[in-house]
Amino acid sequence: MTETPAASAQTCPHCGALLETDAKFCEACGKAVGAETAAAPAATGEPSPLDDVSPISAVTARPGTAAPEAAAGSRAPCLQCGGAVDDDGYCTQCGTKAPDPRDHFEEQPAPWVGGVCDRGIRHHRNEDAMAMAVDGPRVVLVVCDGVSNTVDSHIGSMNAAHAVLDVLRPPLPRGLGVPESRDAAITRLFTDAAAAGQRAIAATVPEDVPNPPSCTLVAAVLDDDVVHFCGIGDSRIYLLPDAGDGQMLTVDDSMAQLLILGGTPRAEAEASKQAHSITKWLGKDSVEIVPRVGQVRVTGPGWLLACSDGLWNYASEPAAIQEQIAAAGSDDPLVIARHLVAFANASGGQDNIAAALARVGKNADAAPAPVAAHGGETDG
Repeated sequence: MTETPAASAQTCPHCGALLETDAKFCEACGKAVGAETAAAPAATGEPSPLDDVSPISAVTARPGTAAPEAAAGSRAPCLQCGGAVDDDGYCTQCGTKAPDPRDHFEEQPAPWVGGVCDRGIRHHRNEDAMAMAVDGPRVVLVVCDGVSNTVDSHIGSMNAAHAVLDVLRPPLPRGLGVPESRDAAITRLFTDAAAAGQRAIAATVPEDVPNPPSCTLVAAVLDDDVVHFCGIGDSRIYLLPDAGDGQMLTVDDSMAQLLILGGTPRAEAEASKQAHSITKWLGKDSVEIVPRVGQVRVTGPGWLLACSDGLWNYASEPAAIQEQIAAAGSDDPLVIARHLVAFANASGGQDNIAAALARVGKNADAAPAPVAAHGGETDG
Protein backbone atom coordinates (compact mmCIF):
# COMPACT_ATOMS: atom_id res chain seq x y z
CA MET A 1 0.00 0.00 0.00
CA THR A 2 1.17 3.54 -0.72
CA GLU A 3 1.36 6.37 1.71
CA THR A 4 -1.03 9.33 1.55
CA PRO A 5 0.71 12.70 1.09
CA ALA A 6 -0.01 15.43 3.60
CA ALA A 7 -2.64 17.96 2.63
CA SER A 8 -1.51 21.46 1.60
CA ALA A 9 -3.13 24.63 0.35
CA GLN A 10 -0.34 25.28 -2.17
CA THR A 11 0.26 23.65 -5.52
CA CYS A 12 3.40 23.56 -7.61
CA PRO A 13 3.24 26.09 -10.48
CA HIS A 14 5.29 23.71 -12.64
CA CYS A 15 3.60 20.31 -12.19
CA GLY A 16 0.51 20.99 -10.04
CA ALA A 17 1.58 18.73 -7.17
CA LEU A 18 0.53 19.54 -3.60
CA LEU A 19 3.09 21.46 -1.57
CA GLU A 20 3.89 21.75 2.10
CA THR A 21 3.31 25.18 3.66
CA ASP A 22 6.21 27.58 2.90
CA ALA A 23 7.89 24.99 0.64
CA LYS A 24 10.70 26.38 -1.50
CA PHE A 25 11.00 23.33 -3.75
CA CYS A 26 8.42 20.89 -5.11
CA GLU A 27 8.73 17.36 -3.70
CA ALA A 28 7.44 15.91 -6.98
CA CYS A 29 9.43 17.71 -9.68
CA GLY A 30 12.20 19.31 -7.58
CA LYS A 31 11.75 22.77 -9.10
CA ALA A 32 11.84 26.02 -7.15
CA VAL A 33 8.43 27.31 -6.10
CA GLY A 34 9.10 29.90 -3.36
CA ALA A 35 9.35 33.60 -4.07
CA GLU A 36 12.98 33.68 -3.01
CA THR A 37 13.99 30.97 -5.45
CA ALA A 38 11.59 31.62 -8.33
CA ALA A 39 14.45 32.83 -10.49
CA ALA A 40 16.52 29.69 -9.98
CA PRO A 41 17.47 28.04 -13.29
CA ALA A 42 15.27 25.13 -14.30
CA ALA A 43 16.66 21.61 -14.42
CA THR A 44 17.75 20.45 -17.86
CA GLY A 45 17.43 17.05 -19.48
CA GLU A 46 14.81 14.37 -18.96
CA PRO A 47 13.53 13.87 -15.41
CA SER A 48 14.97 10.90 -13.59
CA PRO A 49 12.61 8.26 -12.16
CA LEU A 50 14.48 8.81 -8.90
CA ASP A 51 13.65 12.52 -8.67
CA ASP A 52 10.87 12.24 -6.11
CA VAL A 53 12.83 10.43 -3.40
CA SER A 54 14.60 12.18 -0.55
CA PRO A 55 18.08 10.90 0.38
CA ILE A 56 18.09 8.92 3.64
CA SER A 57 21.43 8.06 5.19
CA ALA A 58 19.99 5.82 7.91
CA VAL A 59 19.00 3.02 5.57
CA THR A 60 22.49 1.53 5.63
CA ALA A 61 22.67 1.47 9.42
CA ARG A 62 22.96 -1.99 10.94
CA PRO A 63 20.81 -2.96 13.93
CA GLY A 64 22.12 -1.44 17.13
CA THR A 65 24.35 1.08 15.38
CA ALA A 66 23.92 4.77 14.75
CA ALA A 67 22.99 5.99 11.29
CA PRO A 68 26.02 7.30 9.38
CA GLU A 69 26.13 11.07 9.12
CA ALA A 70 27.00 12.66 5.78
CA ALA A 71 30.09 14.83 6.08
CA ALA A 72 29.65 18.47 5.05
CA GLY A 73 30.59 18.93 1.40
CA SER A 74 30.85 15.17 0.82
CA ARG A 75 27.78 14.91 -1.44
CA ALA A 76 28.28 14.43 -5.15
CA PRO A 77 27.48 17.48 -7.30
CA CYS A 78 24.07 17.87 -8.89
CA LEU A 79 23.64 15.64 -11.93
CA GLN A 80 21.60 18.32 -13.70
CA CYS A 81 23.67 21.48 -13.35
CA GLY A 82 26.79 20.54 -11.38
CA GLY A 83 25.82 22.70 -8.41
CA ALA A 84 26.31 21.84 -4.75
CA VAL A 85 23.79 19.51 -3.13
CA ASP A 86 22.65 20.61 0.33
CA ASP A 87 22.10 18.35 3.34
CA ASP A 88 18.40 18.10 2.47
CA GLY A 89 19.33 16.41 -0.82
CA TYR A 90 18.36 19.30 -3.10
CA CYS A 91 20.68 21.23 -5.40
CA THR A 92 21.28 24.74 -4.08
CA GLN A 93 21.42 26.10 -7.63
CA CYS A 94 18.58 24.48 -9.61
CA GLY A 95 16.56 22.77 -6.89
CA THR A 96 16.78 19.29 -8.43
CA LYS A 97 16.62 16.45 -5.93
CA ALA A 98 19.69 14.21 -5.97
CA PRO A 99 19.17 10.49 -6.51
CA ASP A 100 19.28 8.43 -3.33
CA PRO A 101 21.66 5.43 -3.45
CA ARG A 102 18.95 3.49 -1.59
CA ASP A 103 16.65 3.87 -4.62
CA HIS A 104 18.69 1.38 -6.64
CA PHE A 105 21.52 -0.77 -5.36
CA GLU A 106 23.24 -3.92 -6.53
CA GLU A 107 25.31 -6.63 -4.88
CA GLN A 108 27.45 -9.42 -6.32
CA PRO A 109 29.43 -11.22 -3.61
CA ALA A 110 30.53 -13.95 -6.07
CA PRO A 111 30.36 -14.42 -9.86
CA TRP A 112 27.50 -16.90 -9.42
CA VAL A 113 25.48 -14.77 -6.96
CA GLY A 114 23.99 -11.32 -7.47
CA GLY A 115 21.00 -9.13 -6.84
CA VAL A 116 19.31 -5.81 -7.58
CA CYS A 117 16.96 -3.79 -5.37
CA ASP A 118 15.05 -0.95 -7.02
CA ARG A 119 12.48 1.69 -6.10
CA GLY A 120 10.27 0.95 -9.09
CA ILE A 121 8.27 3.68 -10.80
CA ARG A 122 5.25 4.45 -8.63
CA HIS A 123 6.62 4.48 -5.08
CA HIS A 124 8.33 7.56 -3.67
CA ARG A 125 11.06 5.53 -1.92
CA ASN A 126 12.51 2.03 -1.94
CA GLU A 127 11.27 0.01 1.03
CA ASP A 128 12.57 -3.33 -0.23
CA ALA A 129 15.84 -4.67 1.16
CA MET A 130 18.13 -7.57 0.36
CA ALA A 131 21.24 -9.08 1.89
CA MET A 132 23.43 -11.96 0.77
CA ALA A 133 26.59 -13.80 1.75
CA VAL A 134 28.79 -16.44 0.10
CA ASP A 135 31.13 -18.90 1.81
CA GLY A 136 32.65 -21.30 -0.71
CA PRO A 137 29.73 -23.24 -2.24
CA ARG A 138 27.31 -21.95 0.43
CA VAL A 139 25.09 -18.94 -0.19
CA VAL A 140 22.53 -17.09 1.89
CA LEU A 141 19.88 -14.90 0.22
CA VAL A 142 17.54 -12.66 2.24
CA VAL A 143 14.79 -10.34 0.98
CA CYS A 144 12.56 -8.14 3.14
CA ASP A 145 9.74 -5.98 1.77
CA GLY A 146 8.81 -3.01 3.95
CA VAL A 147 5.10 -2.29 4.39
CA SER A 148 4.47 1.10 2.81
CA ASN A 149 1.89 2.45 5.24
CA THR A 150 4.16 2.06 8.27
CA VAL A 151 6.74 4.47 9.70
CA ASP A 152 10.35 4.11 8.47
CA SER A 153 9.77 0.70 6.89
CA HIS A 154 12.62 1.43 4.46
CA ILE A 155 15.02 1.51 7.40
CA GLY A 156 13.38 -1.33 9.28
CA SER A 157 13.43 -3.71 6.31
CA MET A 158 17.15 -3.15 5.78
CA ASN A 159 17.90 -3.67 9.46
CA ALA A 160 15.81 -6.84 9.51
CA ALA A 161 17.46 -8.26 6.37
CA HIS A 162 20.96 -7.86 7.79
CA ALA A 163 19.95 -9.22 11.19
CA VAL A 164 18.56 -12.35 9.54
CA LEU A 165 21.70 -12.69 7.41
CA ASP A 166 23.90 -12.52 10.50
CA VAL A 167 22.07 -15.49 12.04
CA LEU A 168 22.12 -17.60 8.86
CA ARG A 169 25.67 -16.81 7.76
CA PRO A 170 27.50 -19.47 9.88
CA PRO A 171 27.39 -23.16 8.83
CA LEU A 172 24.04 -24.84 9.40
CA PRO A 173 23.71 -27.01 12.52
CA ARG A 174 24.14 -30.78 12.05
CA GLY A 175 21.94 -31.89 14.91
CA LEU A 176 22.60 -35.30 16.46
CA GLY A 177 23.54 -37.01 13.24
CA VAL A 178 20.10 -38.15 12.08
CA PRO A 179 17.93 -36.32 9.50
CA GLU A 180 15.13 -35.60 11.94
CA SER A 181 17.51 -34.00 14.43
CA ARG A 182 19.17 -31.87 11.75
CA ASP A 183 15.79 -30.73 10.39
CA ALA A 184 14.71 -29.70 13.87
CA ALA A 185 17.95 -27.80 14.44
CA ILE A 186 17.64 -25.97 11.11
CA THR A 187 14.01 -25.11 11.82
CA ARG A 188 15.11 -23.64 15.14
CA LEU A 189 17.83 -21.64 13.36
CA PHE A 190 15.36 -20.10 10.89
CA THR A 191 13.00 -19.35 13.77
CA ASP A 192 15.87 -17.63 15.59
CA ALA A 193 16.71 -15.69 12.42
CA ALA A 194 13.13 -14.44 12.15
CA ALA A 195 13.24 -13.43 15.81
CA ALA A 196 16.46 -11.49 15.15
CA GLY A 197 14.75 -9.71 12.27
CA GLN A 198 11.84 -8.94 14.55
CA ARG A 199 14.12 -7.39 17.18
CA ALA A 200 15.97 -5.37 14.54
CA ILE A 201 12.86 -3.88 12.97
CA ALA A 202 11.31 -3.19 16.38
CA ALA A 203 14.45 -1.27 17.38
CA THR A 204 14.19 0.98 14.32
CA VAL A 205 11.88 3.49 16.02
CA PRO A 206 11.08 4.52 19.62
CA GLU A 207 8.52 2.56 21.56
CA ASP A 208 5.83 5.24 21.36
CA VAL A 209 5.80 5.65 17.55
CA PRO A 210 2.34 4.90 16.16
CA ASN A 211 2.12 2.54 13.20
CA PRO A 212 5.67 1.16 13.64
CA PRO A 213 7.61 -0.33 10.70
CA SER A 214 6.93 -3.83 9.48
CA CYS A 215 8.14 -6.05 6.64
CA THR A 216 7.96 -9.45 5.02
CA LEU A 217 10.81 -11.95 5.12
CA VAL A 218 12.14 -14.71 2.91
CA ALA A 219 15.52 -16.36 3.34
CA ALA A 220 17.24 -19.24 1.59
CA VAL A 221 20.44 -21.11 2.39
CA LEU A 222 22.07 -23.35 -0.24
CA ASP A 223 24.12 -25.99 1.56
CA ASP A 224 25.38 -29.28 0.05
CA ASP A 225 22.95 -29.05 -2.91
CA VAL A 226 20.00 -28.60 -0.55
CA VAL A 227 18.04 -25.35 -0.37
CA HIS A 228 16.72 -24.60 3.11
CA PHE A 229 14.22 -21.74 3.15
CA CYS A 230 11.72 -19.83 5.24
CA GLY A 231 9.06 -17.22 4.68
CA ILE A 232 6.81 -14.72 6.47
CA GLY A 233 4.49 -12.56 4.37
CA ASP A 234 4.31 -12.59 0.60
CA SER A 235 7.88 -12.30 -0.66
CA ARG A 236 8.96 -15.54 -2.35
CA ILE A 237 11.68 -18.12 -3.00
CA TYR A 238 11.71 -19.89 -6.38
CA LEU A 239 13.81 -22.81 -7.64
CA LEU A 240 14.08 -22.47 -11.42
CA PRO A 241 15.91 -25.24 -13.32
CA ASP A 242 17.32 -24.64 -16.78
CA ALA A 243 15.17 -27.49 -18.08
CA GLY A 244 11.86 -28.63 -16.64
CA ASP A 245 9.28 -27.06 -14.38
CA GLY A 246 10.24 -24.52 -11.77
CA GLN A 247 8.88 -24.39 -8.23
CA MET A 248 7.64 -21.68 -5.92
CA LEU A 249 9.09 -22.94 -2.65
CA THR A 250 7.46 -20.55 -0.18
CA VAL A 251 3.76 -20.19 0.59
CA ASP A 252 2.40 -16.65 0.92
CA ASP A 253 0.86 -15.38 4.13
CA SER A 254 -1.72 -13.21 2.38
CA MET A 255 -5.36 -12.77 1.53
CA ALA A 256 -4.60 -14.03 -1.97
CA GLN A 257 -3.31 -17.29 -0.51
CA LEU A 258 -6.45 -17.66 1.59
CA LEU A 259 -8.53 -17.24 -1.56
CA ILE A 260 -6.41 -19.86 -3.33
CA LEU A 261 -6.92 -22.29 -0.45
CA GLY A 262 -10.63 -21.66 -0.83
CA GLY A 263 -10.55 -22.70 -4.47
CA THR A 264 -10.04 -19.40 -6.29
CA PRO A 265 -7.64 -19.74 -9.27
CA ARG A 266 -4.23 -18.19 -8.52
CA ALA A 267 -4.41 -15.56 -11.26
CA GLU A 268 -7.82 -14.40 -10.06
CA ALA A 269 -6.82 -14.42 -6.40
CA GLU A 270 -3.65 -12.43 -7.03
CA ALA A 271 -5.60 -9.84 -9.04
CA SER A 272 -8.11 -9.21 -6.23
CA LYS A 273 -8.13 -5.87 -4.41
CA GLN A 274 -6.96 -7.37 -1.12
CA ALA A 275 -4.46 -9.77 -2.67
CA HIS A 276 -1.41 -8.16 -1.06
CA SER A 277 -2.89 -7.78 2.40
CA ILE A 278 -0.50 -9.92 4.41
CA THR A 279 -1.56 -12.06 7.35
CA LYS A 280 1.92 -12.42 8.91
CA TRP A 281 4.82 -9.99 9.09
CA LEU A 282 7.78 -8.80 11.15
CA GLY A 283 7.12 -5.74 13.31
CA LYS A 284 6.13 -4.58 16.78
CA ASP A 285 2.45 -5.19 16.05
CA SER A 286 2.91 -8.68 14.61
CA VAL A 287 1.15 -11.54 16.36
CA GLU A 288 2.98 -14.53 14.85
CA ILE A 289 6.62 -14.48 13.71
CA VAL A 290 7.28 -18.22 13.42
CA PRO A 291 8.16 -18.74 9.74
CA ARG A 292 7.16 -21.53 7.41
CA VAL A 293 10.32 -23.60 6.92
CA GLY A 294 11.13 -26.14 4.21
CA GLN A 295 13.85 -27.72 2.14
CA VAL A 296 14.37 -29.07 -1.36
CA ARG A 297 17.29 -30.92 -2.93
CA VAL A 298 18.78 -29.41 -6.07
CA THR A 299 19.27 -32.10 -8.69
CA GLY A 300 19.72 -30.02 -11.83
CA PRO A 301 21.41 -26.81 -12.96
CA GLY A 302 19.33 -23.70 -12.59
CA TRP A 303 18.67 -20.64 -10.45
CA LEU A 304 17.62 -19.95 -6.89
CA LEU A 305 15.64 -16.70 -6.71
CA ALA A 306 14.53 -14.66 -3.70
CA CYS A 307 12.23 -11.79 -4.65
CA SER A 308 9.60 -9.35 -3.46
CA ASP A 309 6.11 -9.00 -4.88
CA GLY A 310 7.31 -6.09 -6.98
CA LEU A 311 8.68 -8.74 -9.34
CA TRP A 312 6.19 -11.58 -9.04
CA ASN A 313 3.30 -9.14 -9.53
CA TYR A 314 4.15 -9.48 -13.21
CA ALA A 315 5.48 -13.05 -13.30
CA SER A 316 3.91 -15.12 -10.56
CA GLU A 317 4.17 -18.56 -12.12
CA PRO A 318 7.67 -20.12 -12.20
CA ALA A 319 7.43 -20.58 -15.98
CA ALA A 320 6.95 -16.83 -16.46
CA ILE A 321 10.11 -16.07 -14.48
CA GLN A 322 12.04 -18.79 -16.33
CA GLU A 323 11.01 -17.09 -19.57
CA GLN A 324 12.41 -13.77 -18.37
CA ILE A 325 15.65 -15.40 -17.18
CA ALA A 326 16.09 -16.88 -20.65
CA ALA A 327 15.31 -13.48 -22.20
CA ALA A 328 18.18 -11.92 -20.23
CA GLY A 329 20.56 -13.85 -22.50
CA SER A 330 23.28 -14.20 -19.86
CA ASP A 331 24.60 -16.56 -17.19
CA ASP A 332 25.64 -13.60 -15.02
CA PRO A 333 23.21 -13.36 -12.07
CA LEU A 334 23.64 -9.59 -11.86
CA VAL A 335 22.72 -9.20 -15.52
CA ILE A 336 19.69 -11.43 -14.99
CA ALA A 337 18.63 -9.50 -11.87
CA ARG A 338 18.90 -6.23 -13.79
CA HIS A 339 16.76 -7.70 -16.55
CA LEU A 340 14.12 -8.89 -14.06
CA VAL A 341 13.96 -5.42 -12.49
CA ALA A 342 13.74 -3.76 -15.91
CA PHE A 343 10.98 -6.20 -16.88
CA ALA A 344 8.99 -5.34 -13.74
CA ASN A 345 9.41 -1.61 -14.33
CA ALA A 346 8.44 -1.95 -17.98
CA SER A 347 5.37 -3.87 -16.86
CA GLY A 348 4.23 -1.00 -14.63
CA GLY A 349 6.70 -0.75 -11.74
CA GLN A 350 3.84 -0.43 -9.26
CA ASP A 351 5.95 -1.55 -6.31
CA ASN A 352 9.55 -1.70 -5.12
CA ILE A 353 11.47 -4.60 -6.64
CA ALA A 354 14.08 -6.93 -5.16
CA ALA A 355 15.60 -9.88 -7.02
CA ALA A 356 18.52 -11.91 -5.62
CA LEU A 357 19.80 -14.93 -7.53
CA ALA A 358 22.30 -17.76 -7.08
CA ARG A 359 23.39 -20.32 -9.65
CA VAL A 360 22.73 -23.85 -8.35
CA GLY A 361 23.33 -27.46 -9.41
CA LYS A 362 25.98 -26.73 -11.99
CA ASN A 363 27.05 -30.37 -12.28
CA ALA A 364 23.63 -32.01 -12.03
CA ASP A 365 21.20 -32.75 -14.81
CA ALA A 366 18.01 -34.15 -13.27
CA ALA A 367 14.76 -32.38 -12.42
CA PRO A 368 14.25 -30.85 -8.96
CA ALA A 369 12.91 -33.12 -6.24
CA PRO A 370 9.58 -32.29 -4.54
CA VAL A 371 9.58 -29.78 -1.70
CA ALA A 372 9.63 -31.25 1.80
CA ALA A 373 8.23 -29.08 4.56
CA HIS A 374 9.51 -29.42 8.09
CA GLY A 375 8.98 -27.62 11.36
CA GLY A 376 7.08 -24.41 12.01
CA GLU A 377 3.92 -24.38 9.90
CA THR A 378 3.29 -26.92 7.19
CA ASP A 379 3.03 -25.71 3.62
CA GLY A 380 -0.37 -25.37 2.03
